[in-house]
Amino acid sequence: MRQQSLDFLRKLVNTPSPAGHETRGQRVWLDYAKQFADETFSDAYGNCVAVLNKGGSPRVMLAGHADEIAMGVNYINDQGFIYVRKMGGIDAAITKAQRVLIHTRNGPVKGVVGNVAPHLMKEEKEPKPPKIHDLFIDIGVSSRKDAEKLVSIGDPITLADEFDILRDDLVVARAFDNRIGTFAVIEALRLLKESKTKLQAEVCAVSNVQEEVGLLGARQIAYSLKPDVAVVVDVTHATDYPNINKPQHGDIRIGGGPSVTHGGCNHPEVVARLEQIAKAKKIPLQHEAISSTSGTDTDAIFWTRGGIASALISLPNRYMHSPVEVVSLTDLEKIPELLAAFAASVKKGEEFKVKI
Repeated sequence: MRQQSLDFLRKLVNTPSPAGHETRGQRVWLDYAKQFADETFSDAYGNCVAVLNKGGSPRVMLAGHADEIAMGVNYINDQGFIYVRKMGGIDAAITKAQRVLIHTRNGPVKGVVGNVAPHLMKEEKEPKPPKIHDLFIDIGVSSRKDAEKLVSIGDPITLADEFDILRDDLVVARAFDNRIGTFAVIEALRLLKESKTKLQAEVCAVSNVQEEVGLLGARQIAYSLKPDVAVVVDVTHATDYPNINKPQHGDIRIGGGPSVTHGGCNHPEVVARLEQIAKAKKIPLQHEAISSTSGTDTDAIFWTRGGIASALISLPNRYMHSPVEVVSLTDLEKIPELLAAFAASVKKGEEFKVKI
């Protein structure tokens, strides 16, 4: 991967962007995006857009979500221990005994999620996994009064884990879901800008907010932006490690290339175009099927304003919604290539409609 792109990815992933509190991560994204866009802007809730070939037709939206799963300060007891609420799909069981950062208006406050030593726990035949309200955070104070000098109810909390190279092209971080999507869409804009491709479409790279708590930012920006066609980038579950039921969850492997999803919100003509381009560009594709919904922003975008032709491209990700998500940089690099080629293929005034 190009060194500047890798540096951007590292900074983007390491910048905390809890759902509903994405401002710092969005600033990193916009600062990078300005190099390759004719125009950049943000809306009331912080959805960010970078536009190339403004005024072209049709309007192509390339979207990823900026937010990460997190927790929020919910209650402080008399001894100064902090109890939390979920912001998205946090797994309480793997959050115990982790280091955290509480993001206050005056800067980050360090803490640890407490964990009772096994020597002190009553023996149980089948210990039950903790609920989110069982977790407590120790910030090193001894009273509620002292804690309230540092943190406030509602302050967001993220795990302290950061980006690292695991081996070769495999990298690990807490928040590839879904900073890799926002990375991919702006890298696609960079490729288009640097190739000096004569675009006919207007291309809008979008970094939207609050996916993890209800696909909310995508609904807002898809409605206001009014794209004619959209390609969403997110992560998907790699199933190439122990204890995964492939007949149930499919066969998706790290190193096998990005995945294209079939069915539901995925418009067959947009999917077919992506497959054609991947074949021509020798980009390996993996395939997934859905029964009803994809669980991504594609679900919100495709039904907006009477229907926006949409498709989902996903990066295989091991150990999703954990502090040790693992992805392949080689797989990731293929996604901007595919997106850029798709945007370049769209002809003036082209419409994507199901053939009846």
